[in-house]
Amino acid sequence: MIDRLKTNRRKTAYHVTRATKGASANIVAGVAVAALLGAGLVFPTIARAQMPPDIAEKIAAIGRVVDPENTGKIYTPLQEKEPYAGVKVTRDVKYGNDARNVVDIFVPETGAAGRPVLMFVHGGGMIRGNKRPPGSAFYDNIMLFAARRGMVGVNVEYRLAPQFPWPAGNEDLAAAVRLVADKAADLGADPNRIYLMGHSAGATHVASYVSHPEFHGPKGSGLAGAILSSGGYDFTKDEQSEGRIAYFGSDPALLAQRSAVAGLIKTSIPLMMSSAELDPPPIAAQSALLKDALCKSEHGCVRSIVLPKHSHMSESYAINTADTQLSDQILEFIKTRK
Repeated sequence: MIDRLKTNRRKTAYHVTRATKGASANIVAGVAVAALLGAGLVFPTIARAQMPPDIAEKIAAIGRVVDPENTGKIYTPLQEKEPYAGVKVTRDVKYGNDARNVVDIFVPETGAAGRPVLMFVHGGGMIRGNKRPPGSAFYDNIMLFAARRGMVGVNVEYRLAPQFPWPAGNEDLAAAVRLVADKAADLGADPNRIYLMGHSAGATHVASYVSHPEFHGPKGSGLAGAILSSGGYDFTKDEQSEGRIAYFGSDPALLAQRSAVAGLIKTSIPLMMSSAELDPPPIAAQSALLKDALCKSEHGCVRSIVLPKHSHMSESYAINTADTQLSDQILEFIKTRK
């Protein structure tokens, strides 16, 4: 289920001592590995933890649907609550003129400069969604995962259709990436190690930005890599949703031009893909389509994982919990760029 992951490196288990007893499991994991590796990206050597059986049973009961509410009820108790120890959080930093042109930035309070950056783009079917709904643990969880492992986390808000159709998402991501690069020194970040991750419609936006270099500007994309998690990439194959029509339009010729696959197989930007075993069938088909197209192209196969027992929403909601199936792969990708 995991491509391009066969390596000769031996993994050794790291056992946390009694000195950390009583601390948050997520904080303990980050601190312990940081002590081993020192400054820079924190890369765990512990074996990848699987989905706990009780959670797997609840996710299976939800089924192959997109259900943020009930999935959130499962994962919210497993996530950290504010205030977040050891992390400086700056909310709603502007990168454009619209009220939704804002990012949240999470920076570790300790550690050396030159940190990688993990930017995250949420989903919502192109017409809804929020980087952090009121009272929600999501998607602060992905920012905390980044900060706890020696990275800067940047949670991206963006304009929505139908008010802002294509190419508003490309324009917003380009501007957000430029903001991060411009502020890299202040954030202790390395502007040459910016990784852009998107989930669901967010992955569609990331794929669209990566695959359409006309939006990259004179200095290029600004990305060291992109992570595509259960998105949509080819809009010529299936009946389109209300949100995709609102954003991309319904003209077949325009849908072909605005699809991402043709550009993704040509890009030199390193890519990683993830999907969930319980993704809705149309979303699973899009992931399989892109994976196959990349493998058959000159670009070649990329790191790709199908998360067993996970659903569309648990794929992201599980990040920064004891289930590290996806987060460990993200760290390996950021470390190796492949």
